[in-house]
Amino acid sequence: MSVKYNVVERGNPSDPNAPKKYYPSAIADGSVDLRYIANRAADISTVSMPDTVAVIEALLHIIPDELGNGRVVQLGDFGSFWIKFKTEASETAQSVTSRSVTGVVPRFIPGKEFKRNLRNLTFEKK
Repeated sequence: MSVKYNVVERGNPSDPNAPKKYYPSAIADGSVDLRYIANRAADISTVSMPDTVAVIEALLHIIPDELGNGRVVQLGDFGSFWIKFKTEASETAQSVTSRSVTGVVPRFIPGKEFKRNLRNLTFEKK
């Protein structure tokens, strides 16, 4: 695996007068879809491609439902999903209501095995 990157110049947002510096920035090299992932899973397991698609489709409903029940969804070594709120500030604690929540942002924390597999990545300047 090799992740391509380019070089970008960025300023310091907390100090606009500071000299700009250069950083590597990952470049997406295409995308893969559900069918591709399901075929790969079928190739390395005893689960068929349609069964894999069915499980992923089920997770599409189960995970948001469980997050909506206030739970963290832990998927073992894959990782965990949880939610964070987008909110509006209020002047007093008493004036905070459910309307103060303006949106929900899903978050993902990779598990140990997921992170371990990412350590094998290599990087290539484009």
